[in-house]
Amino acid sequence: MKRRPLPVAAALAATAALLLTACGSGDDSSKDNDKIAGADTGDTETSASPDATDAASRPRVTLPDDLSDNFESWKTGDTTQDAVLADVARRVDATNYAITEGNAKLPALSFYYSGTALADARDWVESIVKEGYSITGTNRYYNPKVDVFDSSSAGVVYCEDQSKAYAKDRKSNKVHKTAVTSNSYVLYTARLEKDKQGVWQTTKLTSQRGHKSCTP
Repeated sequence: MKRRPLPVAAALAATAALLLTACGSGDDSSKDNDKIAGADTGDTETSASPDATDAASRPRVTLPDDLSDNFESWKTGDTTQDAVLADVARRVDATNYAITEGNAKLPALSFYYSGTALADARDWVESIVKEGYSITGTNRYYNPKVDVFDSSSAGVVYCEDQSKAYAKDRKSNKVHKTAVTSNSYVLYTARLEKDKQGVWQTTKLTSQRGHKSCTP
């Protein structure tokens, strides 16, 4: 099953190996595939967001009890880089929250995504929900690298471990577990731009499954 590539690299990284490997991938100009919609919640206990408050009125995002997004080494000590990483994490949580809620129009998506990345994230959420799946388990995000280009744009590369994240049937709640392979690990590349509220929105996202920089 071929899908249109999602410029939203961190989006569905949590969306179960069944959906990601079984439903296939698309090709983009950078030969990245398996685009996924990712997550963070400025509110959830697993959130990587800093304690400091900012001017943005952030939407509430709460992952269900059976789903966790864990962000390892997600702080650098640099104020700007940490703000960028915090919004990447929030975007990841928001995407996974939209999937579990079955709502591609969730306000949190347009808060942390913009442009084509937003359209692709919504398409991805809709496709998962239409197929009758949600997600469960634990997603681990690690090895983040931040490059701040200027006062309003930045790039982030990071890894995701999906070996403990699974697809769940929305009606029966049956969990579909699959074998762990190199494809359980995903490399994401994201571009972010700061909006008028000071939120670092993801504007472009690509991913590559089984990349050697992320596999154990």
